[in-house]
Amino acid sequence: MGMYSKVRASTRLRAATVAAVVAAASTLAVAGASAQEPVEYVNLGDSFSAGAGVQPTVPGSHPNCSRSERNFAHVVAASRGYALTDVSCGGAKTDDYYRAQYPGLAPQLDALTESTDLVTMTIGGNNNNTFAMAMARCIGAAVARLGAWNPCREQYGDSLADEVRTQTYPALLQVLRDVRARAPHAEVAIVGYPWLLPPSGSCVPQMPLAAGDVPYLHSLQATLNDAVARAAAETGTRFVDMAQSSVGRDGCQSPEQRWIEPMIGALQPVPVHPNAAGEQAMADAVLAAVG
Repeated sequence: MGMYSKVRASTRLRAATVAAVVAAASTLAVAGASAQEPVEYVNLGDSFSAGAGVQPTVPGSHPNCSRSERNFAHVVAASRGYALTDVSCGGAKTDDYYRAQYPGLAPQLDALTESTDLVTMTIGGNNNNTFAMAMARCIGAAVARLGAWNPCREQYGDSLADEVRTQTYPALLQVLRDVRARAPHAEVAIVGYPWLLPPSGSCVPQMPLAAGDVPYLHSLQATLNDAVARAAAETGTRFVDMAQSSVGRDGCQSPEQRWIEPMIGALQPVPVHPNAAGEQAMADAVLAAVG
């Protein structure tokens, strides 16, 4: 090979080497940029999702939503560096996934896109006002019939649980299917409701209920959580079960022990809802459950 040919070959080799290095660097840069893209996380749902009553509220959020900066979604997002869009709102029903709950609020499903990576929620407790109003109904029954063992059960019987099974359950099925359709690539998790009451015993004065209605309401909540779990299983949604971890953390316990604030003596503006410790516990359960 002549000198000229050797120079040309050497030049081509150097050029090829530089090109390979540049290509490798570009690939690494793209991979690095992709690794830096935060997980797109959307939190939907009702007051248990919103952390209603836990201060402070999210600046600029709708005042009626009572959306807390310390709700479980904010704790999860801060723990993992996720980019959070939180549209949860106190009082939300499954219908509010499709309509404006208040003027100026978009339907909750509008927050979801094909690029959403993770979705969490609690939902179903406000449907038909069944579970959300059960505590008030049973307190009213206890006041109206002082000394009665289970006046709420005597008045409502199986009707409240039947509403959950026949109305709330199919609504949950539909909404979870629609969440999946709007966010087809996302991991979707629905969180069960932590226990509001113990399985039995008197809870006076924190929860002014007849002693026989404590297990009645506990059973109603079990029916609701079962509906949530079954809807999750049917739609390929992850169910984050709070039943076991929240035993002994209900609103009848001491302030140091409870995750739910009671009706009487609550230490936050919204009673019969999770306090900061309860939202942290829900966050811990979500963190353990999702990838």
